[in-house]
Amino acid sequence: MKLSDLADLFPDNMVPSGEAALAGLSSDSRAVGPGFLFAALKGVKTDGMAYARQAEQAGALAVLAGLDATAPNLAIPLLRVPDPRRTLALAAARFYAGQPTTMVAVTGTAGKTSVASFVRQIWERTGQKAASIGTTGLSAPGREEYGSLTTPDPVALHKLLRELADAGVTHASMEASSHGLDQRRLDGVLLAAGAFTNLGRDHLDYHPTLEDYHRAKMRLFDTLLPKGAPAVVFADDPWSAATIEAAERAGCEVLTVGRRGKFISLKRVEHERQRQRAEIEAGGRIHEIVLPLAGDFQIANALVAAGLAVATGTETEAALRALEHLRGASGRLELIGQTSAGAPVYVDYAHKPDALENALSAVRPFTTGRVVVVFGCGGDRDRGKRPIMGAIATRLADVAIVTDDNPRSEVPAEIRAEILADAPGAVEIGDRREAIRTAVSLLRAGDTLVVAGKGHEEGQTVGDVTHPFSDHAEVRKALAELGA
Repeated sequence: MKLSDLADLFPDNMVPSGEAALAGLSSDSRAVGPGFLFAALKGVKTDGMAYARQAEQAGALAVLAGLDATAPNLAIPLLRVPDPRRTLALAAARFYAGQPTTMVAVTGTAGKTSVASFVRQIWERTGQKAASIGTTGLSAPGREEYGSLTTPDPVALHKLLRELADAGVTHASMEASSHGLDQRRLDGVLLAAGAFTNLGRDHLDYHPTLEDYHRAKMRLFDTLLPKGAPAVVFADDPWSAATIEAAERAGCEVLTVGRRGKFISLKRVEHERQRQRAEIEAGGRIHEIVLPLAGDFQIANALVAAGLAVATGTETEAALRALEHLRGASGRLELIGQTSAGAPVYVDYAHKPDALENALSAVRPFTTGRVVVVFGCGGDRDRGKRPIMGAIATRLADVAIVTDDNPRSEVPAEIRAEILADAPGAVEIGDRREAIRTAVSLLRAGDTLVVAGKGHEEGQTVGDVTHPFSDHAEVRKALAELGA
């Protein structure tokens, strides 16, 4: 491929038509090599144009930038476009031509990882070669890779999709974060269907208001999905009506799921300790299934996943039967072990108010003793949710231990103080390792412990250093030390 093959993506620009092959694309000047297109993107802290000369010296063929970009004495073409992030994504989709034939994406505040994983598992159960991409990384046949971003940057994403397609993967599900959607990371992905789980307070350090946050997520439906494509919407959330309206306005085929769902309707559910028995109406009949996961939020995720699978061609009965074999996503109310007295200990990724409320509410029905929670809040993120989460923890748990999450550049004690401001009776133990060990030591028969906030993560970021740390490992160590 030559740069001139992408000329239609750079209208009103003179694109060189020489014989030099386009060797790659990057928005990181350090990754640029001879024959690359460098995308000089504006970020929150830096402007990529500051590195244009560096990219030129590394051998870049041209620089892609916004309409207001000025050339710092460049000898290579400066290609100005209205939306350089979208242009980069579309160029990456062409450069790495090829992706699984059936692609779906799910957005929402909570549940994205579980839904993406569940859809993959349904497809696998029904004979498809499938993959899922998201917060916990990549899961594909013969390939498991830990990830760090919910939605990868477009160049990495399209390279990955090409690799999956080349490996024979025909079905893939992925998470669509509000950041990823707003920053055009999914542009160029050929989606067969999209889904919405719920909306709660999160990322208000990035989005000015909750309405802006919701609007960013709706880009999945109004921009990325083809007209007439299925939009699976969980119907029981306070933001469901606004989402349905946005999806219908975008020309999507709206398919609702949940207790108020019309496409897949939850008629009855009985909660047991590690599973739930449900009656689900779909395809004109009632289906009785046993979901091997606890909590209302997990059955909601399972219904969204089933909706996506059915909407993209899976037979209804087969999709619902596959729910009986689901494995929970890593760090999503994951049972790690139990004490010698039989008290279970769970690790959950809940790091936002609604997710923490869901996790604590999920374990209450089968807890005959006390619910104990260990949690904190991340630094350099939305500060407003800290007292809200403190209030939720002390309202829904009998013992709340406030500890450090990923403090990043903030002072850990100040983060804890903001949580404790609305958490009467909570215990403060800054050291997360000690907080987990203390919580495990407190457990008696009938109690349940939830260690919340970090889930699958394998590090704790303090300052600009990420130290090895796993809630899973620390729970297992504490249980072993205490004779479990």
